[in-house]
Amino acid sequence: MRSKVTPLFFEKGRNEDFDTQLNLLKGILADYVEFQEEVPLGDPIPSNADAVLFPQILGAAYDQLDDFKAIGVPILIVTTEFGTMAMWDWEVIKYLESEGVEVIAPYDMDQTKSLARALAIKRDLKSSKFVVYQDEPAAGGFQPEIFKRFYWYMDECTQRMFTKFGVTLEEHSFAKMGSEAKALPDSEAEKVWDVWSDRLPFGDVNANQRNSALKLYVKLKEALDADSSIKGMGINCLNESHHSDTTPCLAWNMLYEEEKLIWGCEGDTLTMLTKYLLHKSLDVPIMMTNMYPFLMGDAALKHEHIPYFPKVKGNPDDYILAAHCGYFGVVPQSFATDWKVESKVLAIVDDNAIALDARFPEGPVTLTKLLPSLETMSVIEGEIEKYTQYENSDCLNGAVIRVSDGHQLVSSLSSHHYLILTGHRFAEIRQIAKVFGFDIEAY
Repeated sequence: MRSKVTPLFFEKGRNEDFDTQLNLLKGILADYVEFQEEVPLGDPIPSNADAVLFPQILGAAYDQLDDFKAIGVPILIVTTEFGTMAMWDWEVIKYLESEGVEVIAPYDMDQTKSLARALAIKRDLKSSKFVVYQDEPAAGGFQPEIFKRFYWYMDECTQRMFTKFGVTLEEHSFAKMGSEAKALPDSEAEKVWDVWSDRLPFGDVNANQRNSALKLYVKLKEALDADSSIKGMGINCLNESHHSDTTPCLAWNMLYEEEKLIWGCEGDTLTMLTKYLLHKSLDVPIMMTNMYPFLMGDAALKHEHIPYFPKVKGNPDDYILAAHCGYFGVVPQSFATDWKVESKVLAIVDDNAIALDARFPEGPVTLTKLLPSLETMSVIEGEIEKYTQYENSDCLNGAVIRVSDGHQLVSSLSSHHYLILTGHRFAEIRQIAKVFGFDIEAY
């Protein structure tokens, strides 16, 4: 996908510099931007434009404030041969912002590319859908006293996703899909295994477990192939795990590696939406896991069935244990430093189920998720310092993450589910926030 961008010029000041810069941008952004016909500032903007772009900023901007205010789509300023704003643009940018005109002025070429991707994603979401397999979200299944608390199961959340971003949610029966997958002959799984066997390292997993996981992949791929508007899939895989003899972790990996499909563990649509916006815009590794701040003490330890938190170098109050379904969480192979399919860990799922033992690289990371209003995104930068293992627990391999202020973290978290991106990404997220129209809550 490429964003549709209309270049604007100052009618009285257009000159050779404008054409030179525009032609240069058409070259370096050809993979990201579909440049439309140039329009003078003040003329109507094409209805299909995702944004307008100024390849040149002149002092005439001060005299055309009303024309800037009337634009109605994101305003990009990219005036250098490096695909960024120029230092001389700050005067006009700050003037416009002080008068209530928001502009987007990237100062790094990667930001410019991310913004172009974000603009295309924003348009694409309006014709996209997420599919979630579930029958009785929150109310039925295991541990309803926990799952009833989760906002992503509420109709209000689904409506807000549509109102804010245009994406629709389609629910399919997990009971039906799970039984159909289980009924597939082993030969269907073996066909898939013949193709993937040299790419999928397995640990202590028997043939029945492997085949069940691959049959679930077959059914999910069948649904995906039948509908090109599907951009994300999720399954209420823990709360309604009785509908299946396996878990979708391996399928999510395979469908991401094949189709770049965004997945939602436990049918968490807010996670799925946040993951879609950030990964498709920034093009960096991303995954979801559970947050267990050390400050939560026994409440966290009990849930993970571990006796104590690991020893750390700094103040323990500023650390989190990140773990999901027995390990770090579902990480696609192309994102991972270590990756293997293992037998299930959690008691809540079928004994035949599987899990992924995978790791992100140690080092800087960003924790993030859209808040329930969908008007604000939480952004917390930290660092994976190491991984820790506990035998006979629900955390056989979890990540130990340090943040700047653990107390602030606990008061800021909006969910036990959070996304982790590799690297410190606050600056990039702040830029694309202007495209999608959400605020940033960060520290």
